[in-house]
Amino acid sequence: MTRILLFVFFILIGCSKENETQNRPVSSGSETLVSIDETSSTGEQENTYASIDFSNWKLTLPVDENNNGSPDEYLPASLVNGAYRSNNQIKPFMYDQIEDSSIVFYTYPQSSTTNSSYSRTELRELINPSNSRINWTLAQGGEMRGRLKLETISKDAASNMEYHKTIVMQIHGIISISDMETHGFSSNNGPPLIKIYWKDGFLWCHKKSLVDEATSGDALLEVSSSIWTDEKDNLGYVGFEPFDFRITASNAKIEVQLNENEPLIYQDISLEKWPFENYYKAGNYLGTNTQGAFSYVKFYSLEITH
Repeated sequence: MTRILLFVFFILIGCSKENETQNRPVSSGSETLVSIDETSSTGEQENTYASIDFSNWKLTLPVDENNNGSPDEYLPASLVNGAYRSNNQIKPFMYDQIEDSSIVFYTYPQSSTTNSSYSRTELRELINPSNSRINWTLAQGGEMRGRLKLETISKDAASNMEYHKTIVMQIHGIISISDMETHGFSSNNGPPLIKIYWKDGFLWCHKKSLVDEATSGDALLEVSSSIWTDEKDNLGYVGFEPFDFRITASNAKIEVQLNENEPLIYQDISLEKWPFENYYKAGNYLGTNTQGAFSYVKFYSLEITH
């Protein structure tokens, strides 16, 4: 009987040692490997906000809640330091998604600006946060970089496209203060020099070029399609996935680059003659007035340098 008890005792000790060994972390050199469950409980990733400094951005919304006949606008003071998060007028159209560190721009057809037929939830660069008449020339240059994606957009049943289109980035032209004073213009509106469209998953660049390269003088300040027309280039497919984009402006030269692709470079007589000052825009500028249309664009980062 004593021998039997001793045999059972040694078996129990052996099983206990074996289970203890199986539950230990596996060691490789001086590095200890832990289980997946341990990693998830101790190494949870912290969520953050999108990387955008609103100090030099003005926001335009697709609604006219103050009934002044124009889309509602909010200056940087209403956006910086997270102020937009507590603004009940802004929140339906521009809001955070901290799960993926993005900010969402939502728009649908309703209120549009004086020189457009379409609605937008879009940021407009302000070099001087309190004066939109101060802008930059191509000779002064600048660069806008962003990481973004088209989250979702309405189907287009009225054309040969599957989805509606939207503009996500721009360089927009504006008549300078000096030209306004010289010519007595009542409007300082200029044409968009660069428009970056999302069309059925492809990014397209529309760049303004002269219809007649011999055009000169005051005629260059005309904004009509008889003077300036769109040169269109397909930059590649992005679908509904995040992508990086860059627009760099310099003297008589524009570079646009999708991800790490070869940059598309414009350098021509039209840029040499471009008479307008400029500002950057970014957001969600929906290109349809179809009832029920919508689009959601996410930005993860956005920055401008001059």
